[in-house]
Amino acid sequence: MIKSLLRGFALATVLSAAAFAAAKNPIVGGAAMFDSKNIIENAMNSKDHTTLVAAVKAAGLVGTLEGKGPFTVFAPTNEAFAALPKGTVETLLKPENKATLTKVLTCHVVAADAMAKTVAKMIKADGGEHDIKTVGGCVIRARQDMGKITLTDENGDVAHVTIADVKQSNGVIHVVDKVLLPKM
Repeated sequence: MIKSLLRGFALATVLSAAAFAAAKNPIVGGAAMFDSKNIIENAMNSKDHTTLVAAVKAAGLVGTLEGKGPFTVFAPTNEAFAALPKGTVETLLKPENKATLTKVLTCHVVAADAMAKTVAKMIKADGGEHDIKTVGGCVIRARQDMGKITLTDENGDVAHVTIADVKQSNGVIHVVDKVLLPKM
């Protein structure tokens, strides 16, 4: 009986440790996200980010986002890309539109490791909204509403952070429900 109790305790300890390890990072697109992997390695495992990964490949940004960083990526889901006007994604993925695609994608990247708590502090310190300058030269306006962070692009469209603080080896991903577009 003591052996059974000890085995049960050992099994519970192992399962608790596994649950704790998995809880460090949220599940994204049905896949575990590992803070030991870089942005590209994790994004490639998310079934919700296949369009983003295809776009990053088409823009030639894989090497950059596999790099040292740190980067904060506001990662639009497949649904966010699908909500763009019909034909937009297909047009952007054409080789002749690589510069425009690169501009759109780099407007989702910040050269910093900005966890949601840090962004929230900046919003509060700036009186309720904080301008974030992206690698692509865009300015995204961050606000906090009922504990959730929203991002407004240069066209006034609002994206909501649906999954925050997905830690990466070279930064952090925040999943967003809208593609942030530069003023064109």
